[in-house]
Amino acid sequence: MKNDSVRKVVATGIGAALFFVLARFVAVPSGIPNTNITFQYAIQAVFAVLYGPVVGCLSGFIGHVLCDMSWGGVWWSWAFATAVYGLIVGLFAKKINVKDGYFARKEIVTFVLANLVANVAAWLVVAPVGDILIYKEDPSLVFTQGLVAGLGDFLFAVVLGGILLFGYSKTVAKAGSLDKE
Repeated sequence: MKNDSVRKVVATGIGAALFFVLARFVAVPSGIPNTNITFQYAIQAVFAVLYGPVVGCLSGFIGHVLCDMSWGGVWWSWAFATAVYGLIVGLFAKKINVKDGYFARKEIVTFVLANLVANVAAWLVVAPVGDILIYKEDPSLVFTQGLVAGLGDFLFAVVLGGILLFGYSKTVAKAGSLDKE
């Protein structure tokens, strides 16, 4: 049990660091003000699947806050949305058997569904509603930002995250795959 806790703390730190670097230095402008399409949600999704909802939530939240701080101020509504995203994907992790060496049709469909639910909750509910309540932002702008970010992040997370999880699954020996000679 203690090893698992240490592993999750380390995974949270590594996930937050990767999230920060990708969010800060690797982004595709979307054409919508203050909205980029980014790769870090693919990494957050992978960490959420491998280590569960707490690591998924905290690694994204910490990475997001650090990135925002490096730009001069934290946009809390989006940082909390990032936490919700990681939490939701992580809650689906028990149905994705990648740690057992499987990432086939059932796991892929579950991963896509997890990302769909997480992106809708994060970018079409939490972030825009938070922007309206906390920052008194224009609803039409923040829902547009959420839709564009959600679609882009969904695609990157599913494609890149899916490729990473598929690759990871190939490195894991499946139960019963070793025969006695």
